[in-house]
Amino acid sequence: MKPTAPRYDAVIMGGGLAGLTLALQLRQRFDDLSVLVLERRAHPVPHAAHKVGESSVEIGAHYFDTVLGLKPHFENEQLRKFGFRFFFSEGRRDIDGVTEIGASRYLSVPSYQIDRGILENYLAQEAARHGVHFADDAFVRRIELAEDGATHHRLQWTQGGETRDTEARWLIDACGRAGLLKRKLGLAQPNDHDANAVWFRIGECITIDHWSDDEAWRARCDPQARWLSTNHLVGAGYWVWLIPLASGSHSVGIVADQKLHPLATIDTFDKAMAWFATYQPRLYEALDGKRHLLQDFAFLRHFSYGCKQVFSDRRWALTGEAGLFLDPFYSPGSDFIAIGNTYITDLIAHDRRGRSIEARAQLYDQIYHSFYESTLALYQDQYPLFGDPEVLPVKVIWDYAYYWGVLSQIFFQGRLTDLALLGSVRDELQHCQRLNLAVQALLRAWSGASEKRNRAAMLDQAAMPWFAELNRSLNDRLDDAAFKARIRASTAQLRQLAGEILARARDCDPALEAVALEALLAHPEYRGAQRLSAAPQHDGAMLFAVPAG
Repeated sequence: MKPTAPRYDAVIMGGGLAGLTLALQLRQRFDDLSVLVLERRAHPVPHAAHKVGESSVEIGAHYFDTVLGLKPHFENEQLRKFGFRFFFSEGRRDIDGVTEIGASRYLSVPSYQIDRGILENYLAQEAARHGVHFADDAFVRRIELAEDGATHHRLQWTQGGETRDTEARWLIDACGRAGLLKRKLGLAQPNDHDANAVWFRIGECITIDHWSDDEAWRARCDPQARWLSTNHLVGAGYWVWLIPLASGSHSVGIVADQKLHPLATIDTFDKAMAWFATYQPRLYEALDGKRHLLQDFAFLRHFSYGCKQVFSDRRWALTGEAGLFLDPFYSPGSDFIAIGNTYITDLIAHDRRGRSIEARAQLYDQIYHSFYESTLALYQDQYPLFGDPEVLPVKVIWDYAYYWGVLSQIFFQGRLTDLALLGSVRDELQHCQRLNLAVQALLRAWSGASEKRNRAAMLDQAAMPWFAELNRSLNDRLDDAAFKARIRASTAQLRQLAGEILARARDCDPALEAVALEALLAHPEYRGAQRLSAAPQHDGAMLFAVPAG
């Protein structure tokens, strides 16, 4: 490479969601930081039929609208999401005759349905407006990482037939599953979550609210806008997503456990439609007349994977799917972009101050992987119970409580990089992590014994005062003492919820084994712990009341 190659403080390989948001975050933090983004696709990219990752949840949404200051775009150009919604509709056409999980009204903290084409075109323009050098139709050809005390990495890339050499103090891989740095450094790390996905876009909105003429069913939600939810049509071993897009298209996907619904049964549009005819006939009927509106079709085999390392004191990092990927069931992709980008920005800040980043990079990598392992437990070996109308509603409540009560509190309170403060609640965080693993194991065992009764009822999350308050509490602004009290209160709240789940499971099967959970609930340091004033308050039972009949 030429020794006179232009130098940048940071070169980001990949100008999708992860790369462009990182570029914006860096420029907002440091207005004198030189940033180059290399994007393989030519811009502008098409709307709708572009990428998956269209549903955001609270951490990712907060990162977009508040941390990056993009709220006007999300409020005016994207769709506000009406939460997650689940229907136990396998083999059924009567959507009003099955168990539904979801909120009857919007909760306090917003999230969004994202048309990735619209967003990424906007982000590229916004990055350029903030002084980011953005090169589209650019292909990275060679990478030479800095060695032997060298201050800059070197890379060669092409654009429009011209070869260019560039030097970068920081090199960040945000190129998605291509994983340039991951391949170069041998960082790929498989996991045991063997699931596949297929998806496509239809050029018309699928209005699930119109699937029933029952006025009482329609009136359960105010507004009558179930179509704005990320709707999950669930069955044993799989779930189907329905996600509306601001461009007017609708995203449809099937995510399935390979053991129960092999990829070969759904890996073309015609196969997927035949599969819908059997497993989700009401959706088949809604789609059958729209075949001419098909915009794309794609699939991924064994989509979940880890990564041995994502942050390095040698001034490289991976973000987004270039590093690791979990599962789309709770849409955590944008959350992990938010967390990873925040860690990268902080590492660059310390490096610019001339401080050693060796220990900090190692700790951030450990914490990030801890979040990954905790979240993976929500999905791995759990797909068989997705068709259980008695157990999945309880799992959804637990998973939300764990997410909003722990990880979301850390991010919303801006404590992600406050290692001293996080260290002061390390015992509570580790206890919550162990509780989660034990509860997930209990849920699997309970589903093996449940009767799986599919009642014609809506389990309304908004009708659970403690649940709605836990969501609202993310908007609180806490000092250090109040933050520590919040995490301790969340620990007590999760312990109470775990105890109620155990009791509910034992009502189904008194002989159900739960040794690990019982040991945690008997932990002397937490037994009898009282809720603190900083805790989201609730009275009485925390779980859904079970409908009669």
